[in-house]
Order: sequence, then C-alpha cells, then structure tokens
Amino acid sequence: MNLTDEVKFEVVDGSIAVVTIDRPERRNAINQGVIQGLRQAWQRLEEDDNLLVGILTATGDKAFCAGMDLKEAAATQLKVPPRDMFPVLGDVIHVSKPTIAAVNGVALAGGWLFAQMCDLCIASENAAFGITEAKVGRGMPWASPLSQMLPQRIFMEVVLTARPLSAQRLYDLGYVNAVVPLDQLLDSALEMARGIAANAPLTVKAARELVYLSGEMGRSAGLRAAQHLFESVYLSEDAQEGPRAFSEKRAPQWQGR
Repeated sequence: MNLTDEVKFEVVDGSIAVVTIDRPERRNAINQGVIQGLRQAWQRLEEDDNLLVGILTATGDKAFCAGMDLKEAAATQLKVPPRDMFPVLGDVIHVSKPTIAAVNGVALAGGWLFAQMCDLCIASENAAFGITEAKVGRGMPWASPLSQMLPQRIFMEVVLTARPLSAQRLYDLGYVNAVVPLDQLLDSALEMARGIAANAPLTVKAARELVYLSGEMGRSAGLRAAQHLFESVYLSEDAQEGPRAFSEKRAPQWQGR
C-alpha cells in the first residue's frame, strides 16, 4: 500500500514492515511527501503489535536517497530546519523495534541520515555514502552520532571533503553490516529481519536499548543500568519458555510477556 505518493508500506511474513521511498525520478530525494509518508510508516510500525522489524529501502538501482530536494528547499527559502522537520528515529520519532536500512545506491546528506538512524545497515555493491552539505552551504548537525560510529579522522574526512565513501570501505570500517549484489539486497535484509523476528521479542527490545544506553554511559554506570534493563526479561514467561522449548527440541512459542 502507498502511505503517500512517495512512500510505500508492505508487510512481509506478517511481522516485517518494508518501507520504500518511491521517487526514483528525483533520486528518492526528500520532499514533503517523503517526510509525511515516513512519519506514518514509523508510527504504524510502532503501533502494530504484529510487526517486529522494519526495513527502510528505496526504489531504483542508483539512489537510496540523494538528500533534501534542493529545488523544493530553494523555493521555500529554508533557513534553519526545525528539529522535528525530518522523521528521525531515535530523535523526534520513537520506535522501539529494530530497523534495517537496505541501501540501494547512493545515500547522500539526508539520505545518509536515513541510513544512520536505522539500527542495522545492508548496502548494495554500488552504494556510496556522503555528507555533501559543504558543497551547498548547508549544515549536518544530525551527523553527530557518527563520532561513535567512525574513527575521528574518517569522520573529519567525510564532513570536510564532502566526498562519498564506498559501501565496501564503510564495511571495512565496521559501519555497514554487509555489502551484497544489488539484486540480493532486499532478500538479504529480509533474511536478517526474519532472524531477528524469530527471537524472543522482550530480549530483542532490551538488547537494542542496551546498545544505545551503553554508548551514552561509562562502563560502571552502563553495567548497573543494563542489570535493571534485563530484570523484567529474566522474570518473563518467555524466559521460561526458551529453555523449556530447547529441552523439548521444539521451536519456542514467544508470548512477549
């Protein structure tokens, strides 16, 4: 189904949401239709209890997203973007479920932002990531989390030169989870999503939160917070079902409680 003319929403296997930016004629650049469509998509993913994982991708073989539609920005004479202008996961949009970016082609400026905000990233062999704002006199405050995701010298190179890095280089740096042929991109993302969806949902939710929490705390504080984070997981029915299913040599029946 189409949430807007520019964003499609499809449910796979009853538990995986595939969100597709659909503006290939404009290199999937971000306009108001993309913004509103993604807001609706993330809200639906969060509110539907049957959906366990989200995948963000785009139409075409050249661009995941080329960033803001500069023609639209020029027409509106946009100055400082409001913080809530873009539907950024982990900032202005709350989604507690894992998300995977399936990057088909270039991800530039806001396109890199959309890939960055997802929890995991699989890229096609022809993908490249660039923070190109310096070429057009714009800013990239959204890139701050990259300081924990890339070495400082690489981060500096990216923001100062505005030259894109290949998916393979970012894989070598540990930023991209996998690089695959373009025609295998969505299947690879779905394979990862199915693996996540098959796991105990309470553990997955807490584990995802653990990763982000740990990045914002020192070692001792992180350990204390993590103990509290997983207490409800240990006390859940699923925590008994998992070992029981293993001993009975059957697939666990997760209840999420």
